[in-house]
Amino acid sequence: METLAANVQKSSLAGEKKFSFLLLLILMLLLLIGVLVLAMALGAKKIPFADVFMSIIAFDDKASTHQVIQSIRLPRVLAAMATGAGFAVSGAIIQGISRNPLADSGILGLNAGAGVTLVIAMVFLPTISFTGTLWLCILGAGLGAGLVFSVGLLSKRGMTPIRLVLAGAAISAMLTALSEGISIFFSVAQQVAFWYGGGLSGISMAHLQQMLPWMLLALLLAIVISKSITILSVGDETAEGLGVNIKLIKNLSLLAAFMLAGISCALAGSVSFVGLIAPHLVRYIVGVDYRYIIPLSAILGATLVVLADLVARIVNAPYEIPVGAVIAVIGVPFFLYLARKERREL
Repeated sequence: METLAANVQKSSLAGEKKFSFLLLLILMLLLLIGVLVLAMALGAKKIPFADVFMSIIAFDDKASTHQVIQSIRLPRVLAAMATGAGFAVSGAIIQGISRNPLADSGILGLNAGAGVTLVIAMVFLPTISFTGTLWLCILGAGLGAGLVFSVGLLSKRGMTPIRLVLAGAAISAMLTALSEGISIFFSVAQQVAFWYGGGLSGISMAHLQQMLPWMLLALLLAIVISKSITILSVGDETAEGLGVNIKLIKNLSLLAAFMLAGISCALAGSVSFVGLIAPHLVRYIVGVDYRYIIPLSAILGATLVVLADLVARIVNAPYEIPVGAVIAVIGVPFFLYLARKERREL
């Protein structure tokens, strides 16, 4: 009887947690939709909300407001949503498999690595397709992360979060200097400077159509392996005892993280801290289960970047400020708070 009562209670708690997750998921999706509509309505030219809805459900090519929404603002907010989700989930994955609460694609060298390959593509492969650029950025993200983890492992006292961050800062600085040197020598410094600041102007539906299948594939992979990431986040010994193929899951996790970070960098530039802020806020609400962390981080990261892009467009309209700078206003203090909380002896 006691066992039966315990099982009933456990089942009830699981049902309550699932209901809470679904409720939170719905609320966050509604918030994201509201932010998307707001971002399409506001800008250098304010557009009535009625025109925003009508431009989507009944497009009129003779209406100037409909053309602005369809050709400029809709692709831009969709790109912001995709990149925010990509950066957030990439950060969550790396935090889980490395058990490093300070992990983020910008902090651990993924963005800087993507920047090097992007500059190489600009200089030596000017006719490369956008899909080719995406894969070069994915390759560069993997290169940057590989260098950072290699340097971090050289420490005799182990790879602590702070040491890994220091290694990331050093490798990122080196790769950034390399990118800037190549860009100055080959006279593409202006384009590279815009990329490092982060921005979403010039995004078209054609870009999104080429990016979307790979982004969705990486997000789906992250969701499929989310349960195993939860187990890995506890420790390799525990994961091995529970029958998890550690090498396979880590490789799949890194593949998903590199794809998400690389594609996001190709779209929006070197935007840091999204992968740090979103997973931590979600983890504070739902706990350490990555089956919940990954989808909710994707939604929160998307909302954050859409809002940041909106602020970047309206704070000094008709001019824009870098999206990365807007997010850094929140991200830097957040990072310093976490670093202080998780400090270790160097």
